Amino acid sequence: MSTPPTVQIAIPTALRSFAGGAARVAVQGHTVAEALQRLTTDHAGLEKHLRGPDGKLRSFVNIYLGDEDIRFLPDKEGTALTEGAELIIVPSIAGGAA
Repeated sequence: MSTPPTVQIAIPTALRSFAGGAARVAVQGHTVAEALQRLTTDHAGLEKHLRGPDGKLRSFVNIYLGDEDIRFLPDKEGTALTEGAELIIVPSIAGGAA
């Protein structure tokens, strides 16, 4: 198997303390799922914030590949990555005026 591409993952401010304070983390992965697995292997504290007990991405966590929400891509987490791609973690924020 070929060497996986290196991609950048943008970490939101609320989760940076679980990634050593980093705003961006470089990881390798052939797919979105592999890159996220590497991220949570390297920064274990992120796991509970990104995935539920069933191992699936939490409903309030959105992952973008560039400007595409992976939920709307045909292969979702199985989407292939290319060298230099950017994944962005965007947690949904609830609230508003009552």
